[in-house]
Amino acid sequence: MSGKRIIKKVAVLGSGIMGSRIACHFANAGVEVLLLDIIPKELNAAEKKAGLDEKSPAFRNRIVDDSLKQTLKASPAALYHKSFARRIRTGNFQDDMKYVADCDWIIEAVIENLDIKKSVFSELEKFRRAGTLVTSNTSGIPIRLMAEGRSDDFRKNFCGTHFFNPPRYLRLLELIPGPETDAEVLEFLALYADLHLGKTVVPCKDTPAFIANRIGVYSIMSLFHHVEKMGLSVEEVDKLTGPVLGRPKSATFRTCDVVGLDTLVKVANDVYERCPNDESRDTFVLPGFVKKLMEKGWFGDKTKQGFYKKVKDEKGKSEILSLDLETLEYKEKSKIKIPLLDQVKNVDAYSDRIKIMLSGNDKASEFYRASFAAVFAYIANRIPEIADTPHEIDEALSAGFGWEFGPFSTWDMIGFEKGIKLIESHGHKIAEWLLEMRDKGVGNFYQNVKGLRQYYHPAKKAYENMPGAGRIILLDSLADKVVWKNSGSSLIDIGDGVINLEFHTKMNTIGGEIIEGVNKAIQIAEKDFKGLVIGNQAQNFSAGANLAMIFMFATEQEFDEIDLAVRAFQNMNMRIRYSSVPVVVAPHGLTLGGGCEMSLHADKVVASAETYIGLVEFGVGLIPGGGGSKEMTLRASDAYLDGGIDVHVLKEYYLNIAMAKVSTSAHEAFDLHIFRDGLDQVVVNPTHVISEAKTAVLELADNGYSTPVQRRDIKVLGRNALGMFFAGANAMSSGRFISSHDKLISEKLAYIMCGGDLSSESQVSEQYLLDLEREAFLSLCGERKTLERIQSILTTGKPLRN
Repeated sequence: MSGKRIIKKVAVLGSGIMGSRIACHFANAGVEVLLLDIIPKELNAAEKKAGLDEKSPAFRNRIVDDSLKQTLKASPAALYHKSFARRIRTGNFQDDMKYVADCDWIIEAVIENLDIKKSVFSELEKFRRAGTLVTSNTSGIPIRLMAEGRSDDFRKNFCGTHFFNPPRYLRLLELIPGPETDAEVLEFLALYADLHLGKTVVPCKDTPAFIANRIGVYSIMSLFHHVEKMGLSVEEVDKLTGPVLGRPKSATFRTCDVVGLDTLVKVANDVYERCPNDESRDTFVLPGFVKKLMEKGWFGDKTKQGFYKKVKDEKGKSEILSLDLETLEYKEKSKIKIPLLDQVKNVDAYSDRIKIMLSGNDKASEFYRASFAAVFAYIANRIPEIADTPHEIDEALSAGFGWEFGPFSTWDMIGFEKGIKLIESHGHKIAEWLLEMRDKGVGNFYQNVKGLRQYYHPAKKAYENMPGAGRIILLDSLADKVVWKNSGSSLIDIGDGVINLEFHTKMNTIGGEIIEGVNKAIQIAEKDFKGLVIGNQAQNFSAGANLAMIFMFATEQEFDEIDLAVRAFQNMNMRIRYSSVPVVVAPHGLTLGGGCEMSLHADKVVASAETYIGLVEFGVGLIPGGGGSKEMTLRASDAYLDGGIDVHVLKEYYLNIAMAKVSTSAHEAFDLHIFRDGLDQVVVNPTHVISEAKTAVLELADNGYSTPVQRRDIKVLGRNALGMFFAGANAMSSGRFISSHDKLISEKLAYIMCGGDLSSESQVSEQYLLDLEREAFLSLCGERKTLERIQSILTTGKPLRN
């Protein structure tokens, strides 16, 4: 990072949906934020009643304060932790614009109107300090037009930074230079956004809608036309274009409702008007049903109806209706049965699934072929107009629209030649550079060479290393570095004497294969390496233990098998804790149950900021049986040393399990005592988690790592505390706040965490608590209501409250 710039304070001008959320994300990064907006035109009734006048700060800052309050209440949360809101100060353009002189980066996020933006910039220039970064969050207004009339220093330090909503969760940041933007500014912003904001930064050209919206909206508009032609329903399309394609659950029509149909149409109209030479320009013409929705003002969530509508039935229960695209009348959602999707539902690998989906003779396959043919042709023809390389387009769609695989990556899975034939068979124009690739015998857009991921550069007619090569570890590019593997895990040499254990089971659930993998990984690490990282780059670290296996053994009353499985899991986690080399666990996404227990036993945790972690076993009628109950008891014991009433401290740790609390970020996991202050680490950008975990292993090893001593000094409170917990569970049950089964689980958990029926406070060993934990787990597996809960999770994905 350039030594010339340090970002300590940021100003965000405009507090609407985007502005307030951008402000929150900078607060997530630890930066002080000044959030400004306009002064209201007049006092409202409440302000008049309160005796305010036009000089009152509460009146003058009403717009910005209300916007920020709405954002702070919104779900999903804009902040990693509620306390981060203290980093944001609000104000208004008239009274507080002078304070931008203290800011290192000023972000304009006002309404998408060129004249208004230029007016804000004119006022800004009165106070801005020379050299201060200024960027616009525009989604499509030309950067060159916004820069007109500004000073030389302003233009040199000005560019577009297009965040996607919500900025915390959608990782794309499009970086658009103006005609005179200094190269150092672009380099600094790209690196800062990567390291501190967790962004996938994609350089863009100053073209209509930039990259993600240009391609993403084309994809949706093309799909609209296919839907109209093929007579597909809203439900069918959303079933076909959701997770089965590696896309968000909101798929197509639900996404349009969330974003707003008017927003989508604005982009489509803008591209149509400003891109007369686009060979697929007519695709941006609105189909009939979209025109009618626009006329009716049915834009989606913001107008309470769009392609879906939420209503209440006669009993007052909410239900979702879907729009009939022919009659434009709402109807009850019907259960959609698509044979092709049944055929591929058990095909885990997307590369295998997509080939099957494109090869059928049914309507669904026809739809997929038409959709992919159009998108493949369009993305190829946008090079070099809007981007220079396939990888820039893929990154933009993956990070901005939540596609698990970019379109060029998908094309590689299908096969280069098959993609060309698909385009030809549907009558689309083939880009010249594709034909040049074919003539040269180049058959892939991506390749792996010596552990590095490379992309094809059409203008240079050669492969180049992906950005971050050598700094970012991509596990899927290290196939030649596999040290050992079984059906559920792979052990990969990630360099410098560190190995990484990666999971491959469905949802990365923990069963025999992963237990074997962890034990083997530690054995190999202790013999030949400095240490071990346990981490992967799937969507989620681990959804927990393999419940299907537990259910099968329990229904067949194979309790000896369950006992062996639980012992093996406990022993694995104790092996992690007491290995002779450092073991760092690198969680991200869902890290539940057993995945959480694995993290609890690591020498250090290096977590993605977006880690949703917790001990959730209570919800399926069980207690944490892999050392989680033991570990929370141990950590409560250590917390007693900090003073306070011991039983109150224990209650806090107990409730984290009993209420199945899950953090909404890695930062919240510290509050739940899952991560440890001063030891465990949070990484904002998920692509850096494995490399940071590797660094942590090396630091531990180089600082003279030694095996910890097993604990035999864990303070447990015995019978007195146990009575209190039992009384509390009984009161909750009597008041019908919890079921009788919840009461039973609560008592089992309390028995472990109080150390059993001991007559007084005592010190016990980890193994003592593990034995109590295992006995409780086994006894609950024999309960009918536990099996009913597990069955509900396995069949519906939802817990049963019995």
